[in-house]
Amino acid sequence: MGKDVIIACDFSSKEETLAFLDIFQGRKPYVKIGMELFYAAGPDIVREIKQRGHKIFLDLKLHDIPNTVKKAMSVLSHLDVDMTNLHAAGTVRMMEAAIEGLTRPDGTRPLLIAVTQLTSTDQESMERDLWIEKPIDQVVMHYAENAKRAGLDGVVCSPLEAGKVHAACGAQFITVTPGVRFADGDVGDQKRVMTPAAAKEIGSDYIVVGRPVTQAEDPVAAYERCVREFVD
Repeated sequence: MGKDVIIACDFSSKEETLAFLDIFQGRKPYVKIGMELFYAAGPDIVREIKQRGHKIFLDLKLHDIPNTVKKAMSVLSHLDVDMTNLHAAGTVRMMEAAIEGLTRPDGTRPLLIAVTQLTSTDQESMERDLWIEKPIDQVVMHYAENAKRAGLDGVVCSPLEAGKVHAACGAQFITVTPGVRFADGDVGDQKRVMTPAAAKEIGSDYIVVGRPVTQAEDPVAAYERCVREFVD
C-alpha cells in the first residue's frame, strides 16, 4: 500500500478551491473535500475536481440510523470518489449498512473508513462532554476493531494511534491521520498532533494536511515538503 499526502481543501466556495488547485501544475495532490466545501458547492465540485485528475477523499462523516446512512451512501456511490467516511460511534450495524449502500451493482466501491475520535478531542473533553470515561487509546482501539469487524477498510485516527491500530487490526487496515503539522508550525485547535516524518515512522498510511499547506506562503512548496517528509 502506497503512502500519500491528502490536502484538506477546507474552502467555502468553488471559486476559491479551483483557484487554489490551479497553482499545482505538476503533481496532482490527493484532495479532501469536507463539509464546508461540499455544502457550499454541492456534488458538482467533486466531479470537477475529479475531472482535473485528482484523487478525492469525501469527508462527510455520516452518522445516523443504519437505513438513512445506507441510502445516503448509495447516492454517494455515484460520485467517482476514492475514499469516504462515517463515524464509528454510529455502531457496527450502521457501518455494515453503509457498505451495503456504497457498493455499486458491479461490486466496486470507494474505500470506506471510520472516524474513531476527532483529533480535537482529548481525554478531558471526552470524559467531560461525552461521558466516556475509558482511556482514549482504548476507545480508539475499540472503535477501530468495530470498524474492521463491520468490513470497513480503515479508520481516521490521530497519528499517535496509527501504529497501535495496525497492531490491533493488521497492516492492511488503513490509517488516515489528520492533526499533522510541521515541526516549526502552529498546531491550531488540534490536540493530538505529529509531524509528517514522525507520522511516517509510526506507520500512518495517509496524512491529511490543511492549513500548513493551504495557508502557506507557497502552498506548492509546503505540499512538496510534506511529500518529501512522509512519502519519499
